[in-house]
Amino acid sequence: MSLGRSRQTRLYVRGLGGEKPRVPTDFARLERAAHEKMTPRGYAYVAGGAGLETTMRANRAAFERYTIVPRVLRGLDRRDSSVTLFGRTLPSPLLLAPIGVLEAAHSEADLAVAKASAATGVPFVFSSQASSPMEACAKVMKDAPRWFQLYWSTDDDVTRSFVKRAEACGCEAIVLTLDTTLLGWRPRDLNLGSLPFLRGQGIAQYLSDPVFRARLDREDASPSESPPRSPALALVARDLVVKGRQFDLDLKKMRAAVARFVGTYSRPDLSWDDVSRLREMTRLPILLKGVLHGDDAREAVGRGVNGLIVSNHGGRQIDGEVAALDALPDVVEAAGAAPVLFDSGVRSGADVFKALALGARAVLLGRPYVYGLALAGADGVRDVIENVLAELDLTMGLAGCGSLADVNRAMVRSSSS
Repeated sequence: MSLGRSRQTRLYVRGLGGEKPRVPTDFARLERAAHEKMTPRGYAYVAGGAGLETTMRANRAAFERYTIVPRVLRGLDRRDSSVTLFGRTLPSPLLLAPIGVLEAAHSEADLAVAKASAATGVPFVFSSQASSPMEACAKVMKDAPRWFQLYWSTDDDVTRSFVKRAEACGCEAIVLTLDTTLLGWRPRDLNLGSLPFLRGQGIAQYLSDPVFRARLDREDASPSESPPRSPALALVARDLVVKGRQFDLDLKKMRAAVARFVGTYSRPDLSWDDVSRLREMTRLPILLKGVLHGDDAREAVGRGVNGLIVSNHGGRQIDGEVAALDALPDVVEAAGAAPVLFDSGVRSGADVFKALALGARAVLLGRPYVYGLALAGADGVRDVIENVLAELDLTMGLAGCGSLADVNRAMVRSSSS
């Protein structure tokens, strides 16, 4: 039985006994259920976008403009959705996108996602802004595929340390994110006055990094240990104490760590020359995430970059930005033989199909798996992955595609053309 039919059958059989899915199978219900489970600050961080959130809506509108044009009577019973990326054959063209502060959704955070990734064979891209150190996630995953997403700090030594650690814990590629050299204007977070990093959340890679920690030994970002003057600050101090215990850091060191992170988090002056420097730091394949223009794709390939990820950060950075799906065909053409991956706005297996048809070699899933995490931890992430892959399999079969090679530009049509 095919993947899609197997998943369908399991859910229907359970339904005979009155059991409904613990994780809704459609995105709208999934998001609503996660909203009810998460804290207001946590949900705002995950769900929110930049400005008026027009880019988020544009991402979805782009998917809706493309329609699938099936072929029939192809005699298909099973589909092959495997794909080879950088020498590794993967069971599907799906990866789990790097998302920071996963503790906003569930206490097990990245570790739960790592377990689901290992169970399904879907690669997990570790985030620089993780809630669990990359080494801990790698241990959970054993030989399962993982990549590392890099934010380039203003401290080059920390950046080099992150890359070395990623190599040491078995990451198979480095994903340099380009669209977050500054934090976008995010009203949902701003209206709550909520930046999770100030509470010590989402900085586990830094708190566990030997170079970053060595800097703390030479700094004192907290000149006074006097008690906080307000209940809100007392809660923040409590959060820092709890987080510090996980990394053997006292309150003073945690305050210093937060201050240092905020001061060095990202490089607004990141340039193409830095991409060339990264090429010298590692032998791992390098992908650039956040490429939306053909000229940037050509420049990247010319500098030895191994792959690209078309993304607008899920609409979280620039309000009114081009929809990622609309940018995909031009980047694919400009990239030549270099593999182009895609994220932003993906909500279903049918969405994955459309992105593949427009030239993506693989697709990264974001918010949906975070909502699954919020609802049921590792099991919830696994449910979301299996639902997306089941729908992809059924969509391929119903559209007459026996393999990913059949999912091409002829399979979709734009309503605007």
